[in-house]
Order: sequence, then structure tokens, then C-alpha cells
Amino acid sequence: MVKQGFRIGIYVFKDAEVLDYSAPIGVISVARRYDPSLDVFTISESMRPIQTLTGLTIMPTYSFSDKPAMDAFVIPGGYGTRQEMYNRNLHQFINALGEECLLTSVCTGSWVYGQMGLLNGRTATNRKEPDALESSSLGLTPIDRLAQIAPACRISRSRIVDSGQIITAGGIASGMELGFHLLRRAGYNEAFVQSVARTMEYSLAYEGYKDDIHYDA
Repeated sequence: MVKQGFRIGIYVFKDAEVLDYSAPIGVISVARRYDPSLDVFTISESMRPIQTLTGLTIMPTYSFSDKPAMDAFVIPGGYGTRQEMYNRNLHQFINALGEECLLTSVCTGSWVYGQMGLLNGRTATNRKEPDALESSSLGLTPIDRLAQIAPACRISRSRIVDSGQIITAGGIASGMELGFHLLRRAGYNEAFVQSVARTMEYSLAYEGYKDDIHYDA
């Protein structure tokens, strides 16, 4: 059954990766053409402009103190996650969301959940392909870094890992797949999700990734 008025909050922070947070926003934006009751918005620690990577600046819709109602919370990746892993205000906000809210991430956003201990005994994923620094002797592939941050987490190389309340997506562009999967978790059927992908002219990629989902037993 579809949960009408499904609300998704996208966390934005300094040096967040642009595609990580914009891709799920784009999916829900198109999905709203078919069901306007869907809602997606940005949220940050405070109501001030947030400069994400490449200098793109976002004015969040809500701050933590607003405590907006939401059905899913998304943490994108990016260089800024190295600081967000230790952001106590973020951790307190997440812990206060309650079990009814899905905790989700794109790429290195899962490091935050790992640092908080929320991935212990769960399966999760992260980006598998390294950049130039990560592939050198000075770096570490993000999925391997996740294994270090959360040694009690089971690591999967799937595009999407659905571990019940926590859903992680691996790869900078995997926010697309996370957006589609959140539509599934909201109760929309496959025909609805395919219609969104078709409208976005993403059908070929959608078909390639739609079964690359690991569900925790």
C-alpha cells in the first residue's frame, strides 16, 4: 500500500557531493508529476547557506531545530563526510528520528552511520571505484574505509543494500537508484517506478541496476 505524502529529507552540509544529494531530489521531483503528495526537501544543521562541492550553495528548507516530519533521511557523500562523521549535533538529530524513519545514504554518507555504530550487525555498501588519490598508496577505496570504520558491519558490493531501517547506496551516481528504491519502500509498484525512470530517459540504466539490491535477511 502506498504511503500518501511520503516525505524525504536530504541532509546538506559543507563539501557534500553535488550528484549525491541532487540525484535523489531529481527522482522525487519527477515522481511528483505522477503523485504530487510526494515531498522532498533539504535540511541542515542551521538555516544558513551551505556551500557544497564546486561552490554550489544551497539554502536549506529546514534546520535541525525545526524537526520536520519525514519518512526517510538521506545523507549524501563527499569530502565533507570526513567532518560529519564526528558531528555530534547530526548524531543527536539522527538518534531522535525514531524507528519509523528510514536512515539512508549515498556513497560515503554511510560512514556517518558506521561511525555511530548503527551498522553493527547489518549489511551496508559504499563506493567501490577509487579516485586518483584513493587508488594510490596514500588512499583507501571508500568501501574498504567503511570496513575499517565499522568492523562489525557486513560489507556488500551491491548498488543498494536494504537493511530494514537503514538503506545504503554505493557510488556517486547511486542516488538515482536510492531515489527509485525509496519509491518502492513508500509502496509504489514497479510500473510506477518504471514510469518515473522512463520520463527521466533513464530506462536502460534503470533496467541494469534494478535488481542489484541486497536485502538483509
